[in-house]
Amino acid sequence: MVTPAVKHTIVKKRTAHFKRHQSDRFMRVGESWRKPKGIDSRVRRRFGGTAPMPKIGYGSAKKTRHMLPNGFRKFSVSNVRELDLLLMHNRSYAAEIAHNVSSKNRIAIIARAAQLDVKVINAGGRLRSEE
Repeated sequence: MVTPAVKHTIVKKRTAHFKRHQSDRFMRVGESWRKPKGIDSRVRRRFGGTAPMPKIGYGSAKKTRHMLPNGFRKFSVSNVRELDLLLMHNRSYAAEIAHNVSSKNRIAIIARAAQLDVKVINAGGRLRSEE
């Protein structure tokens, strides 16, 4: 089994999503974040007790950015040739088979990944035969 070269502890400064101002009051206002632009907006002016706005300071550490909990980073693969790119990077990147790959090609990719000692994140997808 392949293990990551270095396992850093991943520290998230904030795990809660930033919700759009007044999305709890009106059905027509979705929850996904939009920056408030109003001239009198309390959120835009950062008054106390209002919802926090996304800022650069909430970003993750550069070492652990885009890192999965198992210590690898994702690399999307849609054929066997793309998997060969991970030959020298099999301790830092893990392959993720793209969603539009057929079950026949998935079997070929998984077999090649076993030869190259590359971890495949979604290796179990579309492999079971019909019962």
